[in-house]
Amino acid sequence: MSRKELLRRMRKSKFFMLGFILVLALVLLSVFGPMFMKHNPYTSVLQDRLIRPEGVKVGLDGHMLGTDAQGIDILARLLLGSRVSLMISVVVVAATAVIGTVLGVLAGFYGGRVDTVIMRVSEVQSAIPTMVFAIAVIAVLGNSIANLIAVLIITRWIQYTRVVRGNVMSMRNSEFVHASKVLGGSDLHIMFTQILPNALTSLIIVVSQGFGAIILMESSLSFLGLGIPAPSPSWGGMISDGREYLTAAPWVVVAPGVALMIAVLAFNFLGDGIRDVLDPKNKD
Repeated sequence: MSRKELLRRMRKSKFFMLGFILVLALVLLSVFGPMFMKHNPYTSVLQDRLIRPEGVKVGLDGHMLGTDAQGIDILARLLLGSRVSLMISVVVVAATAVIGTVLGVLAGFYGGRVDTVIMRVSEVQSAIPTMVFAIAVIAVLGNSIANLIAVLIITRWIQYTRVVRGNVMSMRNSEFVHASKVLGGSDLHIMFTQILPNALTSLIIVVSQGFGAIILMESSLSFLGLGIPAPSPSWGGMISDGREYLTAAPWVVVAPGVALMIAVLAFNFLGDGIRDVLDPKNKD
């Protein structure tokens, strides 16, 4: 597909454009937003507790989204929490994509015992509910960002492995593979320079959709008190802390809840848009 055609499809896809704009806004706010905040996201000011949202009328000097039960500015915690969530999702998606891709290529190319071992391990992992496994491991090892990332990596590599394995298996008996073997190409050369590039389309789609899933899982664990440890802000932790004030100060829960919803939808829209853009059957 030419660059011109690719750009045309991107502009024409409503899902891609909406997802791209939302994700770009989320990244920019996460990276640069905390730099402009005048309120400390860690400092508790009890005389300012549960202040109603003041909107934009007082600017950054006020509390645009209100304060929580500890008197901490909600917007400041939201922006810093988004930075932490994005950092975790990037690390987890990158690690699981690499691990899953390597295992998927090996299983699909060699088949036999290699495929059997890798796929049986993935089936055992799939049989264990992801959230139950995560809760059990973090409850034993303790809640820290490192443990959270490790658990998410362990539970998320399977999808990448299966997608890549299926693509490699469909191409390992192709004529260009046999030609490379005849010319003396090594297995590593054939797997990672000839077969894998032809499987990147499916991999890119899975990667783009993985960010939203990781953010949602991280927030779920933080909601249960097993995710990002205090005092670091987390959207899930903010929702959990504000549950008892849901009727008296609903903004304490609504703000992080809406932020979480928008972030997950943004990455889902982007993933769906990328799928439409890269689909060879799409003639629009």
